[in-house]
Amino acid sequence: MAPRRGPKSGKPSPAGSWAMSGQKPPTNVDSATAAAVWRGCCNPDGDTEHLRTYIRTELLPAFPAVEAARFASLPARDGVDRISLLPDALLRNIVSRLFVTEAAATALLASRWRRVWLSAPLVLSDAYISPRGGSPPITDSVSYILEAHPGPFGCVHLVSSRMGAHQAQLARWLDLLAAKGVQELVLLNRPLPLDVPLPATLFSVTTLTRLYIGLWKFPDVARIPRGTSFPYLRELGICSVVMEDGDIESVIARSPVLKVLSIQGNNKGLRLRIVSQSIRCVQICGSVLESITVVKAPLLDRLILEGPRGNTGGFSTRVLIGDAPKLHALGILEPGNHILETRDIVAGIKPTSRTMLTSVKTLSLKVRFGNHNDVKMLPTFLRCFPNLEKLHITSGKCDFEAGSARLNLKFWELAKPTENVKSCIKVLSFREFRGEIGEVAFIKFFFRNARVLESASISMANPSVTPFCTDEAFSKASKASDKTVSKSEINMVVLGSTGPEGGSLWNFKKGADYTFDDPFSAVQMRVTKDGE
Repeated sequence: MAPRRGPKSGKPSPAGSWAMSGQKPPTNVDSATAAAVWRGCCNPDGDTEHLRTYIRTELLPAFPAVEAARFASLPARDGVDRISLLPDALLRNIVSRLFVTEAAATALLASRWRRVWLSAPLVLSDAYISPRGGSPPITDSVSYILEAHPGPFGCVHLVSSRMGAHQAQLARWLDLLAAKGVQELVLLNRPLPLDVPLPATLFSVTTLTRLYIGLWKFPDVARIPRGTSFPYLRELGICSVVMEDGDIESVIARSPVLKVLSIQGNNKGLRLRIVSQSIRCVQICGSVLESITVVKAPLLDRLILEGPRGNTGGFSTRVLIGDAPKLHALGILEPGNHILETRDIVAGIKPTSRTMLTSVKTLSLKVRFGNHNDVKMLPTFLRCFPNLEKLHITSGKCDFEAGSARLNLKFWELAKPTENVKSCIKVLSFREFRGEIGEVAFIKFFFRNARVLESASISMANPSVTPFCTDEAFSKASKASDKTVSKSEINMVVLGSTGPEGGSLWNFKKGADYTFDDPFSAVQMRVTKDGE
């Protein structure tokens, strides 16, 4: 089998490995932003702005009007105003799709248009309010709009103000949003400081279907009035928010239809218990995660733990999967950092049919192939997923230990394949390949045992970030994957990369996008109604 060669890492295409799939590359923050996010360097104001940029571009939902076309119209040749002939219901629909400044400007046309604007659902983002000389600051403009418009508020994104000095205004905004029935709300503070408290009036906004908050201190849940709930909340995102233990669980318990929970940048040491009859997707990235316990989540099908920061004292993250019968996609587990438990079994102990995660079909792992302990744990992790069909592996960098290369090479030469490698796994992706001995030994092991493999990709690391000989690495990848026992014709490709070290930062939109079957795949396959 001769693999198809993607762009060489030495001369990559502008979009790196994304060019091979025909997909538009994702909008990534630059390497300096990535470094600032993962190091947690949030002292200089510049670094917090990097963090804020990452949150806005990769984690927050897109503002609806951003993707809409901006209309430019010319007067009709016969001078007839046909737009004004349209019924009010259609005009309200049109006005609700405009930027708030443009929508408000229609009220100047005539008294009828003012009536239309005031009766159209408000779509507001303060990112599109640009103060000019002599105009009021953004916070005053937001206050005026929220006071003047009677509602309802369909979508409100407030992401451009430093709210530390505007606590009274923020509390008033939340009162107005609660009274006027906002459905989608995004609140992002402008750092510094990073611990500006969100007013407890946030809990009075019970009409929300989607809520994202970033760079705040979470409100005191003890002040939530008894009986308060969020009956329509389907999506909750929490980005770099200072929280106490139990805060998230309190909100989950009050959200009976919550589908998606996304958390980023928790530095304290998060201990999370998931008990929900409705939740489908939980994704946690760039956080100090001490433990996550899925107690009872009958609909949970995606659990994504990406880019964990080191816990104090070097302790591992405990991942306990209890009652989650529909869990389909799990990752990004690190054998050197995660302790996986399924009810009463711990990865490292021989699993039984009762304790295996039989529902998981897609698994993503990050393995340091230069670390012998990581390597020894990899087969043990794989045995916990007997029905695995898609395996994504990212090779992690590490300091090489004396003699580890020889030990790892010998390990894979003698290792016995797990049953899922032999008879279940159809798709393999291997990322951040540098041609190291441990990486090559694993790929040889996998290809000589994977009998039903149909598709495989090996993506190189970026040589400008991690220097290595790309031609030599490509040759090693080709030879390692050449001898295969698969009964199928394997679609094999080797790709270059221009991305940041370790791959692109996690994107909440990708993780929660159910139009795609596999949240870990770089080449996404869209899900259709007929399953094609």
